Amino acid sequence: MTYIGRFAPSPTGPLHQGSLVAAVFSFLDARAHQGIWRVRIEDLDPPREQPGAADAILRTLEAHALLWDEDILYQSSRLEAYAEAMTALRHKGQAYDCGCTRREIAASGLAGLEGPVYPGTCRQGLAPGRVPRALRVRTHDDPIGFHDRHHGLVSQCLGREIGDFVIRRADGLTAYQLAVVVDDAFQGITHVVRGSDLLDSTPRQIHLQRLLALPTPVYLHHPLVLDGNGDKLSKQTHAPAVDSTAPLTNLAAVMGFLHLPLPPDWRDATPAALLDHALAHWPFRT
Repeated sequence: MTYIGRFAPSPTGPLHQGSLVAAVFSFLDARAHQGIWRVRIEDLDPPREQPGAADAILRTLEAHALLWDEDILYQSSRLEAYAEAMTALRHKGQAYDCGCTRREIAASGLAGLEGPVYPGTCRQGLAPGRVPRALRVRTHDDPIGFHDRHHGLVSQCLGREIGDFVIRRADGLTAYQLAVVVDDAFQGITHVVRGSDLLDSTPRQIHLQRLLALPTPVYLHHPLVLDGNGDKLSKQTHAPAVDSTAPLTNLAAVMGFLHLPLPPDWRDATPAALLDHALAHWPFRT
């Protein structure tokens, strides 16, 4: 099987060390399998995006010899495809309008993996006087399981642990879960390598793949880079941007995090040579 992987950052700020780990991990795994590595810019949330962040991310990847294959896909160019997927789900009776507010959902008292579980208030239709806000997809309690290349067997009962989830937000923007499923299929992605913070999202994506008759990739969710408080490095916690003028130092830190050996003369190497050395010792080849 041809291996097609991807790195899909959101342009809400520059790359930090945690996102560089994600990029290197997915890049090395694709190259270890003689595969294709694509870059997708997930620019679906304009209020959170920083001007120039997408270009800055691409320049940072280039500075670290993380060179992608084929053209970059921008999700902002794919709105029609997402609308078609929502229409298809509606026609199948698998998606419905929801008029509930976050406060109303929280007041239901049903706790799940990622906050309150939607209680199904609008499943049978909107109550009189309510107007549509979000669009939700129906879930069920049959376990959805998959084998993760790092975590092993993962299983989740969406109906009980997540609830009917949003695929179009109240502000009209396409939700991440739907967009990523539609675009992974469009790009022919066979292997998804990303951080473990997205592990719990995967059953939702598999649910959508099945409803839309789309293929399910092979998944690998790698460990996260944490800060001194044990929190994930992120733009929300003000993780510093990667210094693109020091690619060797940055790559050496990534290799240390991934427990990959450094060559003795790494300070005199090129970024491409460091990546080649890491590739020669890549452990995730199955």
